[in-house]
Amino acid sequence: MAQLTIQVNAKPYVVGCEDGEEAHLVALAALLDEKARGAAAGAGQVGETRVMLLGALILADDLVEAKAALAAAQGRVAALEEEQRRAEERTVAALEAAAHKLEAMATGSNP
Repeated sequence: MAQLTIQVNAKPYVVGCEDGEEAHLVALAALLDEKARGAAAGAGQVGETRVMLLGALILADDLVEAKAALAAAQGRVAALEEEQRRAEERTVAALEAAAHKLEAMATGSNP
């Protein structure tokens, strides 16, 4: 298990992670640092625990919004897939009707 020091709101924290996950953890820490610094700037003089809480709440809000956007996009994809399926059915029906007409014309019978 790897250990590394990350910086969040200008404070060092020693954390552990699986070997090979160091870069991912550093990226996550940078994201939390960005949110914590923004929360600290907007909250004035508050303790480190409150800064971390506010940063975590901002990230949780971002996650909820991202999940809602994903669900909406998945709904749009499902609707488009259904629309495509109906269009394909209409196309097949039109091609079948055209084939029957051509067949009738070729044999001299009425469609």
